[in-house]
This record gives sequence, C-alpha cells and structure tokens, in this order.
Amino acid sequence: MKNLLTFLCIFALSTSVFSQEKPKDSIKIDSTKTQKLDEILVNSVRVSAETPVTHSNVSKEELEKRNLGQDIPVLLNYLPNVVTTSDAGAGVGYTGIRVRGTDSRGVNVTINGIPYNDAESQGTFWVNMPDFSSSIENIQLQRGVGTSTNGAGAFGASLNILTDVAQDSASAEIANSFGSFGTRKHTAKFSTGKLNNSFEFSGRLSKIKSDGYVDRASSDLDAYFLQGAYVGEKTLIKALAFGGHEVTYQSWNGIDRDKLNNDRTYNSAGEYTDLNGLTQYYDKEEDNYRQDHYQLHWTQKIGSNWTTTVGTNYTWGRGYYEQYKEDQDFSEYNLTDITIGGTTINTTDLVRRRWLDNDFFVLNANANYNKNKLDVTFGGSGSYYEGAHFGEIIWARNASDSELRDHYYDNTSYKSDVSFFTKANIKLNNKLLVYGDLQLRTINFNSRFLNVDDSFTFFNPKVGLTYMINNYNNVYASFARANREPNRGDYENGNPEPEQLNDFELGWRLTKDKAAVNANFYYMVYKDQLVNTGALDLVGAPIRANSGKSYRAGIEIDANIKVLKKLSVMPNMSLSINKNKDYVAIWNGELRNFGDTNISYSPNFVAGNAIVFNPINDLQISLLSKFVGDQYMGNIDSDNSKLDSYFVNDLNISYELKPKKILKSIVFTALVNNIFNEEYVSNGYYYNYEDTWSNPPASITVEGAGYYPQATTNFLIGATLKF
Repeated sequence: MKNLLTFLCIFALSTSVFSQEKPKDSIKIDSTKTQKLDEILVNSVRVSAETPVTHSNVSKEELEKRNLGQDIPVLLNYLPNVVTTSDAGAGVGYTGIRVRGTDSRGVNVTINGIPYNDAESQGTFWVNMPDFSSSIENIQLQRGVGTSTNGAGAFGASLNILTDVAQDSASAEIANSFGSFGTRKHTAKFSTGKLNNSFEFSGRLSKIKSDGYVDRASSDLDAYFLQGAYVGEKTLIKALAFGGHEVTYQSWNGIDRDKLNNDRTYNSAGEYTDLNGLTQYYDKEEDNYRQDHYQLHWTQKIGSNWTTTVGTNYTWGRGYYEQYKEDQDFSEYNLTDITIGGTTINTTDLVRRRWLDNDFFVLNANANYNKNKLDVTFGGSGSYYEGAHFGEIIWARNASDSELRDHYYDNTSYKSDVSFFTKANIKLNNKLLVYGDLQLRTINFNSRFLNVDDSFTFFNPKVGLTYMINNYNNVYASFARANREPNRGDYENGNPEPEQLNDFELGWRLTKDKAAVNANFYYMVYKDQLVNTGALDLVGAPIRANSGKSYRAGIEIDANIKVLKKLSVMPNMSLSINKNKDYVAIWNGELRNFGDTNISYSPNFVAGNAIVFNPINDLQISLLSKFVGDQYMGNIDSDNSKLDSYFVNDLNISYELKPKKILKSIVFTALVNNIFNEEYVSNGYYYNYEDTWSNPPASITVEGAGYYPQATTNFLIGATLKF
C-alpha cells in the first residue's frame, strides 16, 4: 500500500517514457525516398495512427537514451501494461517481457516482417541477439490481438521491429559503457552512406559482458549486424546478416523464501559435493548458443498506387546447455550396470550437454494498393522449421560402456506454418474509417519422440471503426479473433488443446499541441487459454495448461503533457481484472473447483512514468518510475504463490556535446537503476504436489515457491563518439 500511494503521488506529475503519435498522422516517415521504401518493409504488419488498434511506437532516439547494454525487454519496460524481468537480476542475459499478463510466448515478434519467435516454444530469446537495439530504426508494440502478422499468433501483443534504414551520408560510431556487476558494452558501427546515390553498406560489432547481480550469473555476449542496400527511385533491395553468440551461466533455479530474506543473490546452479564432502560449483554450468539470421528483401513501387514486397529468411541456431549432475541412474542414460570387486555400480556423477540444432526458413510476400480513400494489402507467409534435440555425456566418474559424444537421446521436430491475409482501411468520408482484416493460417507440428503429429487450420477475422470527432479527437472500436496452437512444452506436459481469443477494444485518442491522451478499454475472452501453472520444466521454462474459460478486462491510459517549455510529464496506467472461470485442480487428493481465480502472472495494476526535464539544449534528465501490483504465480490464489507489489525508480541523464572538428558529436549517458534501493522480485515460480503419508493413510498437497530477485541500486555510464 505504501508503494502504491507513493506511486500515485508521483503519477499525477509523470509520464510514460514513450509517447504515442498524433492520431491524424500516419506512421512517421521521413521525406526521403529511402525512408519511405524502408517503412514499406513492415507496413503489412503495422498499423497507422487512425487504425482501430491499440499501439505504441518507439523511435531510435528514444532507445538510444538508455541503450547501455540492457536487453530490449528492459528498454521497453515503461510502455503501458508491460512487465519485464531478468534472470540474472540486472537486465543482461536472459530477460523476459509480459504484456497484459501474457508472457513472451503470447507476444508475436517480427524483424522486418520476418517471424522471430522460436517455432517450437513460441518464445523469444533476446539473449541470442545481444545489443540488437543498436541496429533498430523503430518499434511498434500492438497490445491485444492487433493486426494480422506473420508467425505465431499474438495473444497478448505483437512487437514488430524495423532495422536500420540506409543512410544518405557516411558515418561511424563507437560506443562504450561500464557499470555495476562488471557490466560493460562495446559497440562499433559504420555506414558508407549512399555510394553513387544508390548503394549503402553498414555494419555493427558488439561485445557485452556482465557478472550479473545473482552469484555467478555471468553473461559473455558477442553480436554482429551487416547490411547491404540498393536504393532506386522505386526499388529497395536489402540483404542483411545478423546474429549473436551467448554464453551465460545458468541462473534459472531461483531461490526459496529463506534465501530471499537472507542471501538474495544465492545461485544453486552448478553446486555439487566433491569426494571430500565439500561444496563446489561447476564452472561450466552454462548455456552456450549461437544464432545467425540471413534476410533478403525486395520492395518495389509499381506506378503511383501499388507497392510490393518480398522477403526471405534463413535462421541457423545451434548450441547446448551444460550441467554437472550427481548420482545419476545408468538407466536414464542408456548405460549398462558395471561390477567392480563384486559390487554393482549403476549410478554416477557426470557432465552432460543437451543440444539444439535448428534451421528456420521463411518466405513473405505482399502487395499494397493505396488510392484516395482505399488502402488494401494482400499477403502471405510460409515457414518451415526443423529442430534436432539430442543429449551427450562429456564426462562421467563411472563411464560404463559409453563412448565420448554418445547420444543418450535423439529427437527431431518439424513445423510448417502457412498463412494468407487481406486487410483494408476504407475512409467512408472525412469522419469515418472502416478497418477489416481476414487471415487464414495452417500449421503442422510433428515430433516422433513426443508421438505428436498435429495439424491446425485457423480463421482469424478482425474488424473495426475509427470516428474522427474533430481535428483533436477520435474514437475507435474493434473486434479481433485469434487462434493459436500448443507449443512443444505443452505437448511434453500433457494433452493440450489449441487456444482461442476474442478481443474487444474501445478507445479514445486526444492530441493537441501541448497534450496527447490515449485511453482504451479491452475485454479479452479466452477458450482453453494455456496459462502458466507456476511450475517449471527441466530447463527452467514455465509449464502451461489449458484453463477452460477465462478473460482479461481492463483500462489503459497514457498521456504526454508539456507542462513547461522544458518540462514534460506523461503518465500511463493499467487497471485490469484477469480471471479463470470455475478453475479446477487436484487438491489433497480430490478434484476441487476453486471458482473464479486470478490468472497467474497478471497484476491488476501496472503503471509506468517519466518526468523529462531539458534544462539546456542537448541535456535531458529523466526520472523513470514503474509500479507493478501484487500478482499470483499460480492459478488457485494461494498466498504461498503471491509476488508482492513493487515500485522502482531510475534516473537517466543524457548530454550531447558537438565539437567543431573531427567528431560530429559525443553523447554522454548515465543510468542509475533502482535509485531508492528497492529489494523486489519481478518473477518466480510456484509448485504443488501430492504427498501421501500413513497412519492413517492420507494425501496432502505440498506447496513451494521460488523467486528471481532483481538488482538493488546499480548504475551504467557510457559515451558514444559519432563521426
């Protein structure tokens, strides 16, 4: 309650760090032909300011203010109804994002229109693309179902990214930052500018390292980004290669309540007992993964009304996580018992690697017709995924009859995904715009290891209206349906059903010179929503299960108010109800109806804000705040599964110095996170199981919880030299 009251006082004077665009403008496009052609790459998955879809836009300039090494979810933390978390506690390494209570598996992500979500898990692993924010031109976050997109269906939001556009002039950039927990980031960028007024080559190399707030939760990250572009009067061809290599010490075990109170940076990963009975930590208890992306895009203007785009992609991912395991049964690894001196040995300490080697192919194509009051797009996307999973033992105290690199399990999964859509904006008159969007999507997932061969066909219609009240106000209403298939983990943990969502949105937008306000109401009705149970699987991924009927209903408000010439305030706030209806689970040996319960990881109150002050030219000081209300990690409203609310404040300072020679500018940036030293937890897990005891015979449900503590006060400082 203290946190909430404090926040509400500041909230009256503060803002979301990212503002919405004016409702009568289209997505902001520079006047150059390069920028216009680049924007067409993502037009098929984006919406304009007049479209009846709830969304926020984030520009390159806004990202640069805090781009000191933390990952993309952390940089988007202050958008409406967004909650982010970090396994290592400091925003580097494995990070996650939730929108309207839906985790990354329900947030569709595209890069230049190409699906980025992992085809099997449906999640997004930003750690595989370190420092990618340094190569982003802009981002659009659509909350709710949004417009039809490519890849996994959007169940909480869609996040589409446009990478750097071709530059007119040659440039170079060197950025370095340092901070708490041994965190450092080094980035070098270049662009040739347009050669012969047509060709541009650009690139980036990045290195990020951090020891992590949590013990041994280190990150060692490398990344690259290369781009070649041909820009003609009506033609844009872009070839991109980008990727990264991450080595992170595992920190997905979390800690219990006692450790949280007394040793909140403790990490049990890699812990074992040696032959002398001493506690040791295996130094290679790591996740080691490399991912490369290759994209080719062709955008063509045909006449004055038609544009077409074709995009292709190949992604190659490969890597493993390594673990030291004690007292493992031979039978789990296909090993034969051995006898030494009359003693049978059937267990051993060992080091294992669990591998993933995958290939992902994508083809997108769409055409747009825009004339007078009609804007219509036709398009489609097809993808094919093949992922090999296998395990190997690289060391064993008792090796039995195994050979180095023997596989103790093998499994290959295949997934195909084909979708077609037609979407249109029709201006009936100067006041009324009608939006329609139809998508047909077919999926096949096959895994012999899991004994799964499932196919799905989904029809996803969307319709909406926008009414312009006057030059400053518009209101909109929309309906959208989404269907989504289960992921690999769902099959591993049960016999899942596909999900269905009906999303109703009603909004109002006000824009004047010194104030912009956006308010919307949403009502999201689910059938067989796959909600997180709170428990984790063997690799730390949340386990999900169908919940039958459920819903989310809420109000989201954000504003951008210029109080003074040098002072801006922009609050955002989300109030919601997130419920499972007649939730049923086994408790104390009996099937129990818990009634209407809160959906896991869905706080009823989320707010973000910033106070932005520009005392002199080129100097910006921002106080950024985030409040997240209480949330349950399970679906039965157990107090043992509750995460307490938290209120965190960051201070961000940016100053640009413009020398007259050699350098175009020097940008100094400082970020002090959690300035009031709040000890908070943004994520965790909850489990319960049946324990049977005798005298008399009985069954009792045992509960437990784990927590991922976030860093207390910490800082990052950096300097960027621009040539």
